[in-house]
Amino acid sequence: MTAPEPGSGIEIGTLIAAAAARLKAAGIEAPAREARLLLGHATGLTTGRIVAYPEQIVTPTLIAAFEQLVDRRARREPVSRILGHREFWSLDFIVTPATLDPRPDSETIVEAALDRVPDRNAALTLIDFGTGTGCLLLALLSELPRGFGIGIDRSEDAARLAAANAAALGLAARARFIVGDWADALGVGALAGGVDLIVANPPYIPESDIAGLAPEVRDHDPLGALAGGADGLAPYRILAPAAARLLKPGGHVVFEIGQGQAAAVGDLATAAGLVPCEERADLGGIVRAVVLRKAG
Repeated sequence: MTAPEPGSGIEIGTLIAAAAARLKAAGIEAPAREARLLLGHATGLTTGRIVAYPEQIVTPTLIAAFEQLVDRRARREPVSRILGHREFWSLDFIVTPATLDPRPDSETIVEAALDRVPDRNAALTLIDFGTGTGCLLLALLSELPRGFGIGIDRSEDAARLAAANAAALGLAARARFIVGDWADALGVGALAGGVDLIVANPPYIPESDIAGLAPEVRDHDPLGALAGGADGLAPYRILAPAAARLLKPGGHVVFEIGQGQAAAVGDLATAAGLVPCEERADLGGIVRAVVLRKAG
């Protein structure tokens, strides 16, 4: 992209074309779409206006701001981190470097969990292990009007962010966020046998695979939210027994998993006394969730 002469401007269409070409060269999969998002962030224009008025002139000051954003994206900083928010389950979530960037694949967890709720108006108790932005728990609470949920995260910054998202979405009265090491933070005895539904997106990537991740993930998501030990299964060895203690008889837990982990996670859960119910694939056809039930 070439800087304009002092006092001049550039048409939206020209800016988008140049930015999209640069982003495409940097390996971005949807360069034109992301260029429009970045221009909207820099200028305050809606995507609809950007598309409808390609001949509109953008001033040099706004062009400079836009080019800084394009520079960041070309260095593979996720667009959601540049914008400071991300849509998940049609809800808008604040994102910061403290947490994983919510991904569309994780909506599979929400879908699978809701399918295990026979009465969405029931007064349910939910737990979200490793809550991060709170996206799983808050998406569920948005569909369960009498549900109450507890989100646990080891990171104080993450728990604070999840609480901010709950407030922004009008769900703060039905959500509580705790800092601690998963089940230990709950004082398991107080809730043992009383939880209807558990969800978790724990770190599940084998440590040896971290270096090969996309730059947007490897360089911008917290390592502690990615690495699941030597085989990627370390968190499930903790979470499966915890879920078995916490769930009511007939209650369900839905784990997000990595590619090829379904059988191993199912075995760990079975050993903990849970009953495998379903493996669910994401939109890409990869098994992304395992659903397990406490017998009874």
